[in-house]
Amino acid sequence: PFVIVCNHQASLDLMGMVEVIPERCVPIAKRELLYLGTVGWACWLSGIIFIDRHRRDAAIEVISHTASTMRRENV
Repeated sequence: PFVIVCNHQASLDLMGMVEVIPERCVPIAKRELLYLGTVGWACWLSGIIFIDRHRRDAAIEVISHTASTMRRENV
């Protein structure tokens, strides 16, 4: 297991990252990306899990739930 951190500089970087991220990867992104028009829709449709960085408790809950699901499904 490992963590990949991508510090992208533009919206189009997301398209390149999708090509290099391993199949069994669970992508997590800041919630603000959800509101970037077609890029946001593409992220949502591709299964990215969004974290609200302004609401710490909610972000921790989403990450904990995601980790539990990953362990259960052996991802």
